[in-house]
Amino acid sequence: MSDFVGDYQAPSDLLKSKIILITGAGDGIGKTAAKTFAAHGATVILLGRTTPKLEAVYDEIEAAGGPQPAIFPMDLGAAKIEDFESLAEAIRNEFGRLDGLLHNAGLLGQRTPIGNYNFNTWQQVMQVNVNAAFGLTKAMLPLLEESEAGSVVFTSSSVGVKGRAYWGAYSVSKFATEGLMQVLADELEGVSNTRVNSLNPGATRTTMRATAYPAENPQSVTSAEDIMPTYLYLMGRDSNGISGKHFSAQKK
Repeated sequence: MSDFVGDYQAPSDLLKSKIILITGAGDGIGKTAAKTFAAHGATVILLGRTTPKLEAVYDEIEAAGGPQPAIFPMDLGAAKIEDFESLAEAIRNEFGRLDGLLHNAGLLGQRTPIGNYNFNTWQQVMQVNVNAAFGLTKAMLPLLEESEAGSVVFTSSSVGVKGRAYWGAYSVSKFATEGLMQVLADELEGVSNTRVNSLNPGATRTTMRATAYPAENPQSVTSAEDIMPTYLYLMGRDSNGISGKHFSAQKK
């Protein structure tokens, strides 16, 4: 069962003075989320593999008059716990706290039967989609506790709620993501102001979507801008106290 708040109307100052870390911020939904959060007052920390892409997002935010962002290049596919801890230390030194963490980065992997799935590709998908999300969350929890109301948002998928043939490691990784969200939310309930939820963006016009559905007309797919109301809701004050839930950014 998923919750839907896609018609949410965010006030322009919703995220004023908030510090929000976004993974996969150089492209697609992550880029749009970074620009949208900044437009609502947040100082965004842009994490991604490709520095020029992050710099381009940085420039767009500054040109639009948003708060000055920060850039932290990192390859989640190769990252170790020490890398996440170093990032946490840098954020603590620069900002003193973290108000939001959006786990947006993800790998699709292969679209093939389990019997044909490449083992190394499987491990790589699990590393980026599950292990890195765990390590980054673990490192950021003390910083989120410094916030009046921290928010962690994991990116889910319909194939992480019901398995589907040929979705392989991606599907399984999203089931693991849902489990990580639920376990952490249950652990923090009643003892922390940090809320933890998952969000299924639905079919969205991204590079990953085009890879998964090469014959699809991109113009027939919802844009990243159109799903931002749910992202804003989960990062803003109107979702304070709501934790352990699975949200969908689009109506079925």
